[in-house]
This record gives sequence, C-alpha cells and structure tokens, in this order.
Amino acid sequence: MELYKPADAEERQIRKMLRTNGVREVYLYSVAISPSILYTVSMFDQLKEFSFLGNPLMVYVQALIILVCGLFIVSIVHIFIGRRLKRRCEAGAEGNRWWIVRTGFKKILVPLLYIVVIRLSVAGFAVNETVNRFFQGFISAVIAVLAVRATVFLLETSLRKYAQKTGHEEDEKRIKPLLSFVSFILWISAFIFLLDNLGFNISTLVAGLGVSGIAVAIAAQGILGDLFNYFVIFFDRPFELGDFVIFDDKMGVIEKIGIKTTRVRTLSGEQLIVSNSNLVNSRLHNYKRMERRRIVFRIGVVYQTTAAQLAQITEIIKGIIEGIEGAQFDRSHFQGFGDFALTFETVYYVLSPDYLVYMDVQQRINMELFKIFEEKGIEFAYPTQTLYLRSQGVESPQHGIDAEKES
Repeated sequence: MELYKPADAEERQIRKMLRTNGVREVYLYSVAISPSILYTVSMFDQLKEFSFLGNPLMVYVQALIILVCGLFIVSIVHIFIGRRLKRRCEAGAEGNRWWIVRTGFKKILVPLLYIVVIRLSVAGFAVNETVNRFFQGFISAVIAVLAVRATVFLLETSLRKYAQKTGHEEDEKRIKPLLSFVSFILWISAFIFLLDNLGFNISTLVAGLGVSGIAVAIAAQGILGDLFNYFVIFFDRPFELGDFVIFDDKMGVIEKIGIKTTRVRTLSGEQLIVSNSNLVNSRLHNYKRMERRRIVFRIGVVYQTTAAQLAQITEIIKGIIEGIEGAQFDRSHFQGFGDFALTFETVYYVLSPDYLVYMDVQQRINMELFKIFEEKGIEFAYPTQTLYLRSQGVESPQHGIDAEKES
C-alpha cells in the first residue's frame, strides 16, 4: 500500500507552523505512527471479510457481546433481587409467601432468563439443518425441564398451603407420595413433548402407550384401585396419622398412609398392613374424632333389697358421677327385674376421648359404689338358684345351687 508523503517545501512550511504553535512533537509522532494506523485499518477491513463455518467474524463478535452483556445483566438481577427476597423471607410473618416467590425466582425465572440470553446471542448465526435441529432440541429439553419443575413447584406449594389452611400437619407428609406420582406423569409427558420437537413421529408411540395402558389397567386393577382410594383418603380424610380406628375385627393406630397400603399398629404391638381399598370399603370406627365418650353400665342387686334401699341407689350413683371431674351424669334408672337380680342402668359421659381416662373414671365409680353399698348393707347380685324341697308335706326353700336336701 503506497502512503502519501508531503513535498519538501510543504513539509518545511508545516514544521515552521508547528514550531510556531509549540506542537512540533505532536506532528513528528503522528507522522511516525501513521503507517501503523493505516496497517491496522487495513487488517480490520480484512477481518471484517473473514468468515468461519459460514458466518462472518462480526456475527461472532456480536454474539459474544450479547452473551457477555446478557449474562452480566442476569447475574446483577439475580444478586440484587435475590438478596431482597432473602431479607423478605427472614422478615417473619410473611416468610412463607416470600419463600414461595424466592424459590420460584431462583428455580424458574433465573434459568429461563439465562436460556433467553443464550437464544438471543445465537440468533444471528446461519447454521445447517442438523445443527439447528440439535440446538432447537437442546432448547426444548431445557424448557421442558423448567416447565416440569415449575408445575411440580406450583403443585407442591398449593398442596402445602392447603395443608396449612386445614391445620393438618400430617398432610404435608402425605403429599410426598402424591407429588412423586404426579412428577412421574409430568416427566413422561415432557419426554414425549421433547421427542415430538426433535422430529420423531410420536403417534405410534402414543398409540402403543394407549394400548399398553389398557392392558396394564386390566392387569393391575387392584393396584389402581388402591391408588385412587389413596386420593379418596387424602381429600376426604376418613382417618389421619395417629388415629385409633376399628375396622372388621381389627383395631390399632394409623402409622403410615401410602399410595397402595396403610400401616396400622395394633394393640398387641405388631404392624398390620392393609390395602387402601379394604380400608375405604370397610365400616371404620374412628375413635380419635370422638369428642366425648358415652358410657352405659348396669349393676344388679339381690331381690332381698328393700324398697327404701332401691330408691337410694339412683341417687347414690348420680352423686358419685357428679363428684368426679371430667364426667357428666346423664341418667340412672331401675331398669327391670332380671332372673336373679334387680337391674339398674346408668348412662354418663367422659369428657375426653382418651380410653385411659375413661377407665380411670369407671374404676373410681366402681370403687365408690362398692364402698357405699357395703356401708348401707346393699348386696350385689350374682347368678344363684333357689330350690324348693318338699319334706313330710312341707315346702322349705333352699337357697343356692349347692343346697343340701333335708330328710
């Protein structure tokens, strides 16, 4: 490349002018570096025409600038907003709500912003169909993963808020198998969506899954029935963890509620495993839901008891029950004449569902009755027979089944 060089007369005139203005050094420096500047400009023009894999160098420079600037902006947003959300989470009362926002921001929004930056940075590239399909498949896979994570997160958050609203802490434990099942279905759906975006023909696959699903449903009716009954238990809540239940001839405390079976700890100590269908279809008595326990008990006194003593018995029982804390008297009546006893029926309530409390109250009632009856000379009845023996034309009653015959 041929550079311009001023004539001698012109150069002398320029130097004189520069010397007059005191900038001679500037001129000499500019004359010295002018070839380097022109060479750099020439190299820059050549680089602009350079291409790699069918794309000019400027496209790569532009993509790099967009990528670096985009990552820098997303990082700043992540740090700035993330710190503010973290402080909100530590604020106290509103921690739960801000925890949801912060988790969604970190797990969903930030990765999505990174994907957008990458997509914008490579938007100017001209690539062949294979590379473009691979890149589109990668983007689709990432979007599918983020969509599944977002859906699972929203479901988990909604179910957790539902459990907190209902006030049942054990529901948070019971939603884990439910979320596992829903996550499995979502991941299968995301995989099919990804195959469709990669260009595979999924109609045959979907048809095959439909036929296979029918076959599996027929072969696994019991398992699917237990699975649907798990949803019935979860939403209808006929029993919960820690409830004491009686079904059929079994009884025990609910320990774990699974997708297929429920585990019950019986009174004798062993663990009873029952299918969810069996529990849902059984007539189940849930004693933990009992607010108070209704008790009916009967006592019998001998026929030799006087009328005055009979009139006192109901008042005695009423006074005993009303004097016990946690017991509520309902009624006490002379019920009827039995084979060997005069029967009294009493009804009262124990103001606690605890079985041990009921047994303590009943024991105290029994002890007080025995003590008062002993003081008043009232005898409890027990199974006896009276035999009448005829001797020399005279009937004489003999009490008791072991009475001896008199001759």
